[in-house]
Amino acid sequence: MTQNSQETVIGRITSVFGVKGWLKVYSFTDPKDGILSYANWILNLDGKRIPVKLEEGRRQGQAIVVRLKDINDRELARTYSGAEVRVPTAELPELPEGEFYWRQLQGLDVFTVEGECLGHVDHLIETGSNDVLVVHATPGSIDQRERLIPYRPDEVVREISLADHKLIVDWDPEF
Repeated sequence: MTQNSQETVIGRITSVFGVKGWLKVYSFTDPKDGILSYANWILNLDGKRIPVKLEEGRRQGQAIVVRLKDINDRELARTYSGAEVRVPTAELPELPEGEFYWRQLQGLDVFTVEGECLGHVDHLIETGSNDVLVVHATPGSIDQRERLIPYRPDEVVREISLADHKLIVDWDPEF
């Protein structure tokens, strides 16, 4: 999921919905319908950036369905299937102290409380009970293993320093 540092991926268009140009969207926001809070979307489809305006949207069962400006026909809507939905990063709300967007954690170097380098955060996985950091080895890490570390602030994740590009975990490197 590559992204321009000025933009953040907040979802993906999965398919068409109905015959009037509506689209189904898989939302990465929490809550899922938070994606409807952003009016100016940038679709990334096959490397092309397409600015669009959200006209309206709603929950439809477990899915989110939307209508984009000037897309009023099923066949035209189908051409947007598979597109990443991005928004300018500057439009994201400020988070309370101690909370982070996943994009802020990706790429941070991961160290144990003893100072051993485990690698860097490649991405995160949502599991239901808690998110999981997927840590990939780097040239400076203690070994070349991939690690799955629960994202549990104050219990496992002891410190996050965006300024130092570092995340400290209370984690046994043997796991």
